[in-house]
Amino acid sequence: MAINLQKGQRVDLTKGNPGLSKILVGLGWDPVQKSGGGLFGSLFGGGGNANIDCDASVIMLGANDKLGSNKDVIYFGNLKSNDGSVQHSGDNLTGDGDGDDEQIWVDLNRVPSTIQKLVFVVNIYDCVKRKQHFGMIQNAFIRVVNPTNNQELLHYNLTDNYSGLTALVTGEIYRSGNEWKFAAIGSGTNAASLSEVVRSYS
Repeated sequence: MAINLQKGQRVDLTKGNPGLSKILVGLGWDPVQKSGGGLFGSLFGGGGNANIDCDASVIMLGANDKLGSNKDVIYFGNLKSNDGSVQHSGDNLTGDGDGDDEQIWVDLNRVPSTIQKLVFVVNIYDCVKRKQHFGMIQNAFIRVVNPTNNQELLHYNLTDNYSGLTALVTGEIYRSGNEWKFAAIGSGTNAASLSEVVRSYS
């Protein structure tokens, strides 16, 4: 049975699951269903009909939560970390449909010892030009699955009002001694692009 997390909650990931090394992190979201006009239609204007292209990324941080190299950012333009410990499923352009929209595989045993934390970010591609924000997205979540038996270990629904925000830090997986823990973050920013999010860790 998966643990459903609340914002700010931190839980052991490996301690309660001995032998767990490979995990699948699924991120999902849906576009808010558009109505034919009224307040909703006028709010979004003509640009509201474009698909909202959300992108999931992982920022691999070293000591003091600092990014060592841009190669440690795993996203649709860099699908695999140099050491092979983190791998991205590739880009999903619409977010339609059930289940995970993008997936990231992590082999915790292969994460270099210099990396202390994996930060999972979802941002809206080209959000400024398209005038899009997370108020136009619903049902956003991050979950952690044991891929060997498909058992969902953790699930965190991002239920805050993120209207006007364009990037979300959904969760973090971080070292705690010899173990790994997961933190449900759910904080939004106005970063216009992934590179802007990444700069905040440099």
